[in-house]
Amino acid sequence: MFREMRRKKQLLSLDEVIAVLNNGTSGVLAVAGDDGFPYAVPLSYVYHDSKIFFHSALTGHKLDAIAKNDKVSFCVIDQDNVKPQEYTTYFRSVIVFGRARVLKEDGEKRKALEVLAGKYSPDDEPGRLREIDKLFKQVCIIELTIEHMTGKEAIELVREQYVSDGKIGGE
Repeated sequence: MFREMRRKKQLLSLDEVIAVLNNGTSGVLAVAGDDGFPYAVPLSYVYHDSKIFFHSALTGHKLDAIAKNDKVSFCVIDQDNVKPQEYTTYFRSVIVFGRARVLKEDGEKRKALEVLAGKYSPDDEPGRLREIDKLFKQVCIIELTIEHMTGKEAIELVREQYVSDGKIGGE
């Protein structure tokens, strides 16, 4: 169902993909938008229990699109180091495909909000909980259930890893 990556040497392992998702602070959600146009929106997220969670207002383009078609993709860029002298970019990124749903039950919504807030404000639990209580009825939480994900990095980064691992040639 999902395409295999052509450049398999550049494929990140599952552990590396998860590390990118855990370390990232923003990603781009892509949905099927109005009139057949794709709609991609940057947002903050958290990867937790093999799912991705993000918050939203209670109405808007993103929620309308998910209601019409729950199939989405999500991209996180871990590294984007332009090398003008080499005419390339040393990059590392992850793309996730899955299905999105709005969390309706208060308990699952609160749990996801606490995990999300904990990622971005880890040292202030009382403040996080107050903010969640204050805005709970005004916020929507979307859960992305992952069906497929891949990560890829520039061949130059693959070669650097081969050298640091003591392998020669990077092939």
